[in-house]
Amino acid sequence: MTRMATRHDTAAPPVEGGAAPGRPPGDTAAVEKERRRRDRLSRRWQRDIRWSPYAFVSPFFLLFVAFGLFPLIYTGWASLHQVELTAPTDMNWVGLRNYTRIFDDEFFWNAARNTLTIGIISTVPQLLMAMGIAHILNYKLRASTFFRVAMLAPYATSIAAASLVFVLLFGRDYGMINWVLDTVGINPVDWQNDKWPSQIAVSSIIIWRWTGYNALIYLAAMQAIPQDLYESAALDGANRWQQFVHVTLPALRPTILFTAVVSTIGASQVFGEPLLFDVNKGASGGAEHQFQTLGLYLYEQGWVAQHLGRASAIAWTMFLILIVIGIVNYVISRRLRASS
Repeated sequence: MTRMATRHDTAAPPVEGGAAPGRPPGDTAAVEKERRRRDRLSRRWQRDIRWSPYAFVSPFFLLFVAFGLFPLIYTGWASLHQVELTAPTDMNWVGLRNYTRIFDDEFFWNAARNTLTIGIISTVPQLLMAMGIAHILNYKLRASTFFRVAMLAPYATSIAAASLVFVLLFGRDYGMINWVLDTVGINPVDWQNDKWPSQIAVSSIIIWRWTGYNALIYLAAMQAIPQDLYESAALDGANRWQQFVHVTLPALRPTILFTAVVSTIGASQVFGEPLLFDVNKGASGGAEHQFQTLGLYLYEQGWVAQHLGRASAIAWTMFLILIVIGIVNYVISRRLRASS
């Protein structure tokens, strides 16, 4: 019997310096280079994701620091010095004397009272009219887009143009308002020299310019109210007035608070309307300061009397008043959120 030998083949070891199977050295270098490039792109992408939002918002903060924060701080520093417009670099330290001096000035308190009364006369009717106009525009009307665009026309009108037109309307001798009053047997009113008529006239300019703007804000908030609430109220037998009182007004509570605060802030900074309404085109707010606001008083002290230090103190006083308004807004907002 012949024994068959079994052959066991084994792989021969590679010869040193021979062509071994695998990736060529050139390809390995290319892969390593590609990996490094991808790593750099990945790190660059991560940095871009992290820092690009700050780069996008940085122009606003740079402009705010240059034209908002720095003037605010410099004005606060100037309010503690005696500075004149003729020599703005010559500062003499006086501490809080500018503040105590304006608080002892009867013209300051007169301007504060005028600002308050003009703010109330202009803000309350303005928001009430804006609410009514928005409620009407909220229904389906023909040419509703035209009416909504027309609401912004007074807001887009120049303050100077609007004030000059109202000066003609409220003229004592040839004004249209006095002509209408004369036709119904009412004596002509001296709108520019009497205290309350002049404040009503100035407030009418503010009402005309800002009513449409607030109406569109209310309209946008009304359109965000779910229609299911109105349908449920209608099924319960509520008419349109009851729906407005019990559905619309509660839903508009935050918007009403927002417009009231913004209008109050705007009223505390009224400047252009009383300045252009004055017959003498000065910053005194009438011959007897009957409609001089805090903005006009600041302008008069800084650019007419040339007391920049005192004007800076007035500006910071107005700034503190706005802070108080903001705090009141915050407290009321928290209470409204808690109640709702």
